[in-house]
Amino acid sequence: MTYKIVTLAGDGIGPEILEASLAVLEKVAAQIRLNYEIIPCDFGGVAIDKHGVPLPEETLNAAKKADAILHGSIGDPKFDSETIRPEQGLLAIRKELGLFANIRPLKVYDALKSISPIKNVDEVDFIVIRELTGGIYFGEHRLDENEAHDSCTYTREEIERVARVAFELARTRRKKVTSIDKQNVLATSKLWRSVVTEVGKDYPDVELVHQLVDSAAMLLITNPKQFDVILTENLFGDILTDEAAAIAGTLGVMASSSIGDSTALYEPIHGSAPDIAGQGIANPIGMIMSVAMMLESSFGEKEAALKIEQAVEQTLADGILTKDLGGGATTAEIRDAIIARL
Repeated sequence: MTYKIVTLAGDGIGPEILEASLAVLEKVAAQIRLNYEIIPCDFGGVAIDKHGVPLPEETLNAAKKADAILHGSIGDPKFDSETIRPEQGLLAIRKELGLFANIRPLKVYDALKSISPIKNVDEVDFIVIRELTGGIYFGEHRLDENEAHDSCTYTREEIERVARVAFELARTRRKKVTSIDKQNVLATSKLWRSVVTEVGKDYPDVELVHQLVDSAAMLLITNPKQFDVILTENLFGDILTDEAAAIAGTLGVMASSSIGDSTALYEPIHGSAPDIAGQGIANPIGMIMSVAMMLESSFGEKEAALKIEQAVEQTLADGILTKDLGGGATTAEIRDAIIARL
């Protein structure tokens, strides 16, 4: 079988980190005899420049037929004041492909514990499940010079399906789900808590804890090891996962997957970093670990994913670090070091 992998390099450092990750994929694929075809497509700011929209029809059609999608990064400051923006493409592809659950694992590498702002990060190992296709990002937005309005909407079905992802995942780990909301203020959070509680009754072997988002933000810093699987809605998840990434020392090493009923999309959680784009110093590890997630989750190649993770860990342990980690290694040097350790 030949897997079809659509690549969306995107903007900023996206093309650089994607190139590095594909080189790692090529190495490990040869070792496990994995056949695949790369289908590059325009997406984000580069697509606006070429096609006038961030998600061209041909890109969407290719994504719908893909076995997996690899996405580099999105965003370009030159579109900040424009009506059509690169970020709209990411929201659109999530909606079109039904990618309703974003899975973001957080693990602190031994070699990076010294740069974490948290004193004790031993045993910190949790996963955030963020709902992706509902909430305030997809609500009605109105703005004039005197008033602004943003609406946040959730349905029972949207909450239930992402909750089941969290509970199923918790069953494979330490059997604890922490559901985060703001039910003391928001109507959507009241529904969120009610539905999650109902779903939890189908998983009596999994402990369910409800936490308000403000106290959860504090606990992520003061006691992060208490978390196993964190379940939350779109906006809260966006904010909390960036906070959580600081525990690992940098956004640059964090991978993620966005899943739905069919094709999955894999990407690092960081942005396009336009200030360092083209300089060859971007950290490609988040993108490379996203490839590892793809190999395991979409292709069932758990051993290959583990090989990549071990090669990354050894590279970091050997002191080969990019600038964001306090080192001076280039993107290409990190790529080559990981490949050598494979």
